[in-house]
Amino acid sequence: MASEVHDTVAERLRRIGQRYTANRRALVEVLDRAEHPLTIPQVLERGKRLPQSSVYRNLAVLEQASVVHRIVTSDEFARYELVEDLTEHHHHLICMNCGRVEDFTASPAVERSAVSGLKRAAARAGFDVKSHRLDLIGLCRDCA
Repeated sequence: MASEVHDTVAERLRRIGQRYTANRRALVEVLDRAEHPLTIPQVLERGKRLPQSSVYRNLAVLEQASVVHRIVTSDEFARYELVEDLTEHHHHLICMNCGRVEDFTASPAVERSAVSGLKRAAARAGFDVKSHRLDLIGLCRDCA
């Protein structure tokens, strides 16, 4: 993980009066290594030294600091990932049956088309678009 990401996380935490503790750093590193958004049980499995109560509390703090994005699905577990400006622009495939979330990246042509259409729709409502995130909801390969 690049040191500038840790610097950015530390600064965002400072802005809300929080410190970048060892547990928060370990949690950020678990999320950074993940190939898709993780549930809390998955975070605990991958970050074996992280105390469960600390993970719940620290995810809430990291979300408040705009470091972590929470994705709510149809199952009992939210998923967590680093915010897009700390990683890369992507979207999600969300299974409405099992709650599985997979990241996907659209082609540049699809992105341009989506941005253009979304900006036109937003402008009609007097809304100034700064970014976008698309969640496609359907059935994953296993549930289809």
